[in-house]
Amino acid sequence: MFFFFAGGLEQQVRQVVKSGVGRCINCGSRADLVEYDKVLKLFFVPVWRWQGKDTLLYCQNCKFLFPQSHSLPPPPPTSSGGSTLPDCLRCRFCDREVEADFAFCPYCGSQM
Repeated sequence: MFFFFAGGLEQQVRQVVKSGVGRCINCGSRADLVEYDKVLKLFFVPVWRWQGKDTLLYCQNCKFLFPQSHSLPPPPPTSSGGSTLPDCLRCRFCDREVEADFAFCPYCGSQM
């Protein structure tokens, strides 16, 4: 008899505590301070959820969660009072400049 098991443990953002606290260590864009949940999934269905211990930083650009102690310093505030996000980002796979509102790189197709 053969059994196939598909499951895993995942971290999901529950609530944004403070926006724009630091910079992502993966792509360098703005990161938010968030509370998160750990989720156990069986066959891609959430079965059990429990709260994480500490707050983490979450990058909206590359969907990366990391501890606040590993963060780069926050970007300097702009004098115009507008958004601190750049007009264009750099793809981490092909290293080309891509507009900030793109979800996928138009050159190599990787997720931004």
